[in-house]
Amino acid sequence: MALTDVDIAQDHTLEPIQDIAAKLDIPAEALHPYGTDKAKVDPTKLPDRGKKGKLVLVTGISPTPAGEGKSTVLIGLADALSRLGHRAAAALREPSQGPVMGIKGGACGGGYSQIVPMADINLHFTGDFHAISAATNTLAALVDNHIHQGNRLNIDPRQVTWQRCIDVNDRALRGVVTGLGGRAHGVPAETSFTITAASEIMAVIGLADGLADLKERLAAITVGYTYDGEPVTAGELGAAGALTVLLKDAVLPNLVQTLGGTPAFVHGGPFANIAHGCNTLAATRAALDCADIVCTEAGFGSDLGAEKFFDIKSRAGDLDVAGTVVVATIRSLKYNGGVDRADLDAEDVDALARGVANLERHVENIRHFGVEPVVALNLFPSDTEAERRWMADWAREFGVELAEAEVWGKGGAGGEALAEKVLAGLGEGSHPIYDPADGVENAIERVAFLIYHAGRVEYSRRAEKDLAALKANGWDKLPVCISKTQYSFSDDPHALGAPENHTLHVRELVPRTGAGFVVALTGDVMTMPGLPKKPAAENIDIDADGRITGLF
Repeated sequence: MALTDVDIAQDHTLEPIQDIAAKLDIPAEALHPYGTDKAKVDPTKLPDRGKKGKLVLVTGISPTPAGEGKSTVLIGLADALSRLGHRAAAALREPSQGPVMGIKGGACGGGYSQIVPMADINLHFTGDFHAISAATNTLAALVDNHIHQGNRLNIDPRQVTWQRCIDVNDRALRGVVTGLGGRAHGVPAETSFTITAASEIMAVIGLADGLADLKERLAAITVGYTYDGEPVTAGELGAAGALTVLLKDAVLPNLVQTLGGTPAFVHGGPFANIAHGCNTLAATRAALDCADIVCTEAGFGSDLGAEKFFDIKSRAGDLDVAGTVVVATIRSLKYNGGVDRADLDAEDVDALARGVANLERHVENIRHFGVEPVVALNLFPSDTEAERRWMADWAREFGVELAEAEVWGKGGAGGEALAEKVLAGLGEGSHPIYDPADGVENAIERVAFLIYHAGRVEYSRRAEKDLAALKANGWDKLPVCISKTQYSFSDDPHALGAPENHTLHVRELVPRTGAGFVVALTGDVMTMPGLPKKPAAENIDIDADGRITGLF
């Protein structure tokens, strides 16, 4: 019987976290252990090496049910770099409990290319998500209480925009009514929940530069508007101090390890389809302070996480991306070429030739940001020699470096060819594709036309009103975080491949004044996912000895 991911992870003997920290010369005073195999790192206590590491961004093609293995490839790449003698580290997001219990399952890589302790990371970890949920819901309670206790700030209950959150996929919470039961129970109001990964405080944690900056960002959060239409902030409510206290540990990056013993900073967890999709700036900077090469990821494809990495995170943190990897699989490309999921194991070079247009678009997109990517072809047992030869020929004709990766079954040893090509292509000079000073409309159009290949952008009446409000409040010069389906370059999840001249439908523009960007909701994307017909939670169990099963 083949070992599962969780079997492999649980059978592995972890190195003490102090030994992992020592590989990066992290001093004891900077390390706050959580047990023996994970720790928080205080970036203010890291020594100055006099140089920063090189940053490698790992992204992927548009995700399909066939699976791409982006995190698995990233972890294997980091281990391969370590095997080749480089001082390497990985920097990833924390998994959200929602997808772990829903349709996606665990998010710590797979096979012999995982971050561990896998079960802890996939579940409660060091409590960061819980702290973010607690802070979000505390602010919601303070807003409601302020209105109930006399409403000194003249907040219009109908214009409270702050949402509660929970780290669970729960469609029943997309629309709720609070304050029912009479005067003693508050003011009745329609509201909603978002999943914790899509909350503004998650975005704030993702971009905050230490406690002082965290407190300023929290104070700047807009919670609603007065009867006169003026914005009201968390700072005006006197909430910033308490929220910062709740988040004082959550703002510190987490340190764990790969199965190959490579240090891994795992911190923050915004989704890339409904948020900015990158691990925290604090964790990336800490990794760059300590390692010579840092492999980080951005959720989904170049049109989502990678675009937001360059246009939001890199801009905020003044980061330069030295190299980029685009992860693809033959199975996923055949799916983009029209093959049914049930037939993906069968050889089909013609479908591969049709579906490769999706990969070509992602490669071209990365080049728009000033970086030349390497394509990592994540191999599956069903891939045939003819299909692999076709991909090698395609890469030569298209003019892009391609390396096969077998990290799922071989760990870092299966990623050395990829590592060597990444090392050979390291450069500098990455850049965003728009200037926020040119306005929100320009930013949306720039992304839509250049990255999505849309033919036009259409704003709903609601979005047009939102745009006017952004301009009136001086928020129209902020970067834009476009929330869009991950399955397509368009806002139609069924438009596979590389669609052209489609319409991007912007239905709402939401200012995230604490995070420092504007969220553009497009198509039918929702900030609170639902569970599938058969949730992954139904397969998860634990025996009397504490051994977990079903967590992939």
